[in-house]
Amino acid sequence: MDDRQRYDRATAALEPPFAVLDLAAMRANAADLVRRAAGKPIRVASKSVRSRPILERILAMDGFQGVMAYTLPEALWLAGHGFTDILVAYPTADRRALRALAGDAHAAGHITVTIDSTAHLAFIEAAVAAVQPRADIRICMDIDAGYVALGGKFRAGALRSPVREPHEAADLAADLARRPGFRLAGLLAYEGQIAGVGDAPPGNAVRTRALRLMQSRSAKELLVRRGRIVKAVRRLADLDFVNGGGTGSIERTVREKAVTEVAAGSGFFHPRLFDFYRRFTGRPAALFALPVVRRPAPDTVTVLGGGYLASGPPGPARLPQPYLPPGLRYAPDEGAGEVQTPLLGQAAQDLRLGDRVWFRHAKAGELCEHFDTLHLIEGDTVVGSVPTYRGEGRTFL
Repeated sequence: MDDRQRYDRATAALEPPFAVLDLAAMRANAADLVRRAAGKPIRVASKSVRSRPILERILAMDGFQGVMAYTLPEALWLAGHGFTDILVAYPTADRRALRALAGDAHAAGHITVTIDSTAHLAFIEAAVAAVQPRADIRICMDIDAGYVALGGKFRAGALRSPVREPHEAADLAADLARRPGFRLAGLLAYEGQIAGVGDAPPGNAVRTRALRLMQSRSAKELLVRRGRIVKAVRRLADLDFVNGGGTGSIERTVREKAVTEVAAGSGFFHPRLFDFYRRFTGRPAALFALPVVRRPAPDTVTVLGGGYLASGPPGPARLPQPYLPPGLRYAPDEGAGEVQTPLLGQAAQDLRLGDRVWFRHAKAGELCEHFDTLHLIEGDTVVGSVPTYRGEGRTFL
């Protein structure tokens, strides 16, 4: 029985649109992440999961420790449901959430917030000034892990932290140490130009060679610079963790002695954008089904919905992938529609009204912003259903 038959049989009693999670595929992906991490703990990036019960399942597996959250309100919500060791990996300007954190000793003991400037520290101080008694706030310093060459004329990597050199990190750590009510608990440096960019993209061979050269040089440069940064900061603070990497760079990042843990999120669901890496091959685990509602022509069907575009630079790579049956493609003048989506190809000839077309989202957790439930599949059976964040009435971004 192929995957399409298996999924159709498992979900025969459900009416699409709906989303599913293949538990065997997710477990296989998780096991491969642990293998690649070579003994270092993996912090689970919640933005790529966005389902509290699934986060609990993953953290119950060996090799995973802690959550990398994406907003402070999310972290407070998770802490209220028993999650611990939560790193909010992006700076917050939410004054209400900061006051809630400072006024809750339990939450403050399990949540670490990220900063990359003295302005962040001053903002937090002002936000929590009236809170009494005030719990100490755990801080993580974000470091620029981008690659810069040609005297600064070339840059690859996310535009995040302005802190790049060891002396800059040390200066910020020293400033933090002078402020009461803060504790520097960790460092974060995400090499998105390696972890989030596949090194085996289809098409342009020249671009692929240039990409691999950049990633190789970036990894070597960051190995030295991150090590020096960590050494400089450790002279001033007793760090609990140094976090680096992501799904696409785990085996590279764990080689660095300065890094104590890596992060992963997309690797559990293995969305479309993660098909293009040489060092690992995942199994698609999260999918959504849309029903055929029209047949405009013999080689064309129209499905309900479909416009679930992923964030990032606009382009075809951000569209969901018509996955099963194979061989379907978008109409070039319509793409993925708000309410309906035409699909072209020979495979459309065998589809009838009510049949399902199975899609993969380009990214991982963003799928859960469109569905309130994940139906869990084992083999050819739905064995349960769990809410997404949206299903619990939570839309943090």
